Amino acid sequence: MKKITKKTYLDWYENMLFWRKFEDKLAQVYINQKVRGFLHLYNGQEAVLAGALHAMDLSKDRMITAYRNHVQPIGMGVDPKKVMAELYGKATGTSQGLGGSMHIFSKEHRFYGGHGIVGGQIPLGAGLAFADKYFDRDAVTLTYMGDGATRQGSLHETFNLAMLWKLPVVFCVENNGYAMGTSVARTANHTDIWKLGLGYEMPCKPVDAMKPEVVAKEMDEAIKRARRGDGPTFLELRTYRYRGHSMSDAQHYRTKDEVAKKQEEDPITYVLHQIYENKWATEAEIKKIDKKVKDRVKECEKFAEDSPYPEKNLMFDAVYEQEDYPFLSDKL
Repeated sequence: MKKITKKTYLDWYENMLFWRKFEDKLAQVYINQKVRGFLHLYNGQEAVLAGALHAMDLSKDRMITAYRNHVQPIGMGVDPKKVMAELYGKATGTSQGLGGSMHIFSKEHRFYGGHGIVGGQIPLGAGLAFADKYFDRDAVTLTYMGDGATRQGSLHETFNLAMLWKLPVVFCVENNGYAMGTSVARTANHTDIWKLGLGYEMPCKPVDAMKPEVVAKEMDEAIKRARRGDGPTFLELRTYRYRGHSMSDAQHYRTKDEVAKKQEEDPITYVLHQIYENKWATEAEIKKIDKKVKDRVKECEKFAEDSPYPEKNLMFDAVYEQEDYPFLSDKL
């Protein structure tokens, strides 16, 4: 694994803070109805992405996830201004405004979505890995899902074939405890999701996903296993989301005291503590980073605000058309 240094922690702090503030801004403009539809925020789960990116080779590895997917493409290299514009539905967005919040996508940066169907991305992630193995490409796919998606049959079908074919894929469940709004304890006989891998003799384990260095270490091991041809790993990344499942979630399933208690484990605060503890930066230097992050978020907002909406005829360009399609009415 790449060495974790002072620079690593400073980069983690800046990136994780930017992701948090970026989404805080999205929550604000959502209330102002500048972003429409659903909006699923990542607050609290940033250490998952920070640790994974440290272990990945961004020149060739891939990532696919569900619909809590705004900050992952930014981490993979997508311009955050384009991500915000996509959420605004603007023509300068990653999909010209046609994808929206749940469907950020960038083939150039090997980020394959953003999928609205619960668990739908699990077999797709294995498919990407299958293609890499078939064409003998030295790449690994990280396939993310929420804890709710692990109850889908598609997961079990995918696990079976991924092990059978020794696909270069790492399956990562971001267990934030509540899926859409139902606790893990109410959806299964056991709460150790990682044990699902045991039925397929797939290496699997739980991971403290509130600390990026712990995530990086476990991801590194799983990615190396996949890259050398030994097949998949299943990691249960135990994390927590501070906001609701989406902006419309009233969160009746948990108490404010529980959230406040979990916020004491905030991954950004944790990283900042490590920086101060090791004297890697002064308060003045941290304030400079904070200002830089604030300014970047403002740039993204201005870009999205100033960008035009796509032309209406663009919708027809994204729909399959066959002029000689044999409609039933033609035969009546």
